Amino acid sequence: MEFKIDRDLPISIRQQLKGLIEYGIACGDLAVGEALPSVRDLAARVGVAPMTVSQVYGDLKGLGLIETRAGAGTNVAGSSQARLAGRPDLMTLHRRIDALIDEGMALGLRASDLASLIHARLASRARLGRSASVVMVGLFAGPTARYAHAIAARLGQGATVEPMTIDAIQRDRAVQARAASADLVVTFVNRHREVASILPGARVVSIRFIPSEETRRALASIDPMARVLLVARFPEFLPIMKAGVQRFAPHVSNLRSAGAGSGDAPLAHDDADVIVFASGTDSVLSGLRASVRAIEYIHIPEPGDIDRLIVPLIQDAASKAK
Repeated sequence: MEFKIDRDLPISIRQQLKGLIEYGIACGDLAVGEALPSVRDLAARVGVAPMTVSQVYGDLKGLGLIETRAGAGTNVAGSSQARLAGRPDLMTLHRRIDALIDEGMALGLRASDLASLIHARLASRARLGRSASVVMVGLFAGPTARYAHAIAARLGQGATVEPMTIDAIQRDRAVQARAASADLVVTFVNRHREVASILPGARVVSIRFIPSEETRRALASIDPMARVLLVARFPEFLPIMKAGVQRFAPHVSNLRSAGAGSGDAPLAHDDADVIVFASGTDSVLSGLRASVRAIEYIHIPEPGDIDRLIVPLIQDAASKAK
């Protein structure tokens, strides 16, 4: 992976470098186990102080995305222990049962009603078998629903996939209980630790996401003379987004970037001919001139990761349910 810092971007060099590596891992540009340059080597390549690289590596180690071992250097973390949380223990099962009881009581069910429902579901499951339950955890509702649909299409009828956002899980106990009871929770590589921390005991797996075919075609069709503006909610995503645009639209030279921020300030007065915006920032397009072309930078779940990481776990969950 090329570690290219853009000093024209409206974010610090430390933030850019952290974002390049973080999203490089999430998007598959940096493979599990791949060696990263030493602190001094990367500092020399990028043209920054070694202390800056050391701080970035420290941040990424804290997130569990990279690891350093004596004599082996710094590598992208990705052991099975890092990818998957442990199987739920008995105390976790008790918490899930308690959450189910609380939810049933909140609906006005008596203890006998709840027991009857559980017995009926157990009988039905024994007779018909079960579909594995999968939860796709993302940042924004719309894109997360799209990711869940893509995963469900790949898995077929053997599993149901429900989209949930991190915010919804943190705010709503019922949503959190539903996510915790799923056979499998899927999220981004760079969000693995966060999701595992809010769903303790859940089986969490992280997969890569790649630009969709639709996005690649749209970028390739941009007029070479167009003034292009890249917009992302999270500034640290801008470097990896810019690298993607340069990869699929190498003919475009007039390229600028802007962080949307939590306020999602409209870009109505910007002089760009084309706006390329990250999923979840579509509200910045409010009031754009009719002549401005808007392209959403859409990611999709990596099909190979679904087959390699999710399918075996779904099959394992199904075999244990029999």
